[in-house]
Amino acid sequence: MTEQPTQAGRITISVDAMGGDSGPATVVAGIAKSANKNPDIAFVLHGPEQKLRKLVAKRRVLQGRVVFRDCTDVVTMEDKPSQVVRSGKQTSMWSTLETVRKGEAHGAVSCGNTGALMALSMMRLRKLPGVNRPAIAILWPSRNPQGFNVMLDVGADVRADAKDLLQYALMGASYARNGMALDRPRIGLLNVGTEEHKGRAELKEAHAMISEFAEQANFDFAGFVEGSDIPGDKADVIVTDGFTGNVAIKTGEGTASLIGDLLREAFKYSPLSRLASVLAITSLQRLKKRIDPRQVNGGVFLGLNGTVVKSHGGADATGVSAAIKLAFTLAESGFAEKLAARVASTAQLAQDAAHVPPKAGE
Repeated sequence: MTEQPTQAGRITISVDAMGGDSGPATVVAGIAKSANKNPDIAFVLHGPEQKLRKLVAKRRVLQGRVVFRDCTDVVTMEDKPSQVVRSGKQTSMWSTLETVRKGEAHGAVSCGNTGALMALSMMRLRKLPGVNRPAIAILWPSRNPQGFNVMLDVGADVRADAKDLLQYALMGASYARNGMALDRPRIGLLNVGTEEHKGRAELKEAHAMISEFAEQANFDFAGFVEGSDIPGDKADVIVTDGFTGNVAIKTGEGTASLIGDLLREAFKYSPLSRLASVLAITSLQRLKKRIDPRQVNGGVFLGLNGTVVKSHGGADATGVSAAIKLAFTLAESGFAEKLAARVASTAQLAQDAAHVPPKAGE
């Protein structure tokens, strides 16, 4: 008989224990870290039940806080999304999303195949009415007081027209408002320059549309921003298409890794530099924590009837815990419902605007 989550008063997160590079032991370690920090969280764990029960039994903090869903199949990183949609019903990823669809969990977390997760999420949870293309939003370390900027889309779809970019702006603003407590976030539209005459036609059209909706949607429009503004303080939300966004985050990850390697190499250069590294250990630890990608692990799928967080496939326990914390924060704030209301109201405003007759002389 299938267990039913009975965690009264707790936010329940549905977790895909399979699909990550490090296996289920790392996922269980991650949910244990979350449980240790947060007494108001519970879990539905999906994967081979016998194996998962043994791993959970070793974590006293998880006692009475995990419900299991036995799944025999796993979505691998090599599986094609179309194949998973057709024949993935017995997989842990499918089961994880199904628990959210049935209302048995408040959000889902998976370290698995991004394309398959998005395809299954759209099929099982469906897009919000009025949303053409869902987007993946991530947090990027920045100079802003909150420490991070939101950027979307970073890979859900390589294409985006002006209306899609407007929806990304609206969804990004809602995410910043509910996930980062920014009452009136600033939206920037990524371009090759800040001048209004620069960029492709769809960017210029999106610029006009986002500017028009800023007051109604309760955000400030910073206009066009450049790549150097992604970690800057000019905007809180950076809007772009999935192709550009994905290239940007991969470039950022590679650059951060290079800087870390060069810094370690520099401190090993001589006995004096090694001594300097010991004296600067506190500052270096603060820097490491500040730019540690594990601390902000998790891309949120926006535009769906439910909260789905994609954890990095190579995430360790700290990274998995961060993704779960993000899903918990959004679920606790009622983010999915607020986003649905925002998209619906804006779609109605756009429809009304489209039917307003032109003024005399126009």
